[in-house]
Amino acid sequence: MEKNINFIVKKSENNLRIDVLINKKENLISRTRIKNLILKEKLKLNGEVLKNPSKRVITGDKINLLVSEPEKTSLKPYNFKLKIVYEDDDFLIIDKPAGIIMHPGAGNYDKTIVNALIHYDKESLSTIGDEQRPGIVHRIDKNTSGLVVIAKNNETHENLSKQFSKHAIIREYQLLIWGKLRPSSGKIDTHITRSSRNRQIMEVSHSKGKRAITNYKTIEIFENKNIPTLSLVECKLETGRTHQIRVHMSYKGNCLVGDDKYKKKYKKIKNVDLDIQKAIEGLSRQFLHAKTLGFIHPRTNEEMIFSSILPIELNNILKMLRNTKE
Repeated sequence: MEKNINFIVKKSENNLRIDVLINKKENLISRTRIKNLILKEKLKLNGEVLKNPSKRVITGDKINLLVSEPEKTSLKPYNFKLKIVYEDDDFLIIDKPAGIIMHPGAGNYDKTIVNALIHYDKESLSTIGDEQRPGIVHRIDKNTSGLVVIAKNNETHENLSKQFSKHAIIREYQLLIWGKLRPSSGKIDTHITRSSRNRQIMEVSHSKGKRAITNYKTIEIFENKNIPTLSLVECKLETGRTHQIRVHMSYKGNCLVGDDKYKKKYKKIKNVDLDIQKAIEGLSRQFLHAKTLGFIHPRTNEEMIFSSILPIELNNILKMLRNTKE
């Protein structure tokens, strides 16, 4: 069912971004959806179509937003066995393996988590996001494993999106990095923007981009003459920017084991345990796992916390490192 939102900008609302203002007035519609509606030319400012979500309003401006029914998806189902940790009428928690992307995009339109969800139950997915991303509230990278929440209806999607935007979601990751972090625990608070040199990667910026906050602590350090120095680290995200942990660890000078985008050149270390060298070189993913996901249930207001153990290929490397003697 379509809905028309009409109002006139008050003096106290002068100079607000138009997407922020609509979001304040219509609490159940996320800014992401408002932005998508504006880009689809559903907004009129003083009778003229506006396609700029960041436009700032002036007192007396007349706003009209048509909240249309989401478009039906025509995605192909993909027969891929999802590891479902939890399911109720409102959402799914899945434990995503490394090697599969979240939703269709350039080069892969059929073999994604979204296509697997369509195969699992295409009638029970939210539809308010991009039509290529039904159910998708947040993402983790292709070569990252771990927990992801999938919305089964639009009310849940909006509620969870709000919790993400307010940084109220618990998200903890385990990772293995080269070297040692100094200090061994702390907070990284920077801005992250797309790299001007390589559009496929992100970088820390002091002047532009979105604020990114990562809390980290060192869990275990592996260091002796038979292995390169490596550290097992836990990161707790306050924000969720693209490649955030990978960018922040690279910024600290300690990129992730197995990371092909943000790797640095390390000196060849002699006399390294060959089994460990083979295990690390044979890793076809980065050592990054989304191990904890927590939020308030959109319907019951109960706190929900889910956890996931490290995949076998990552756990095996830790076992080998722990078993290596001086």
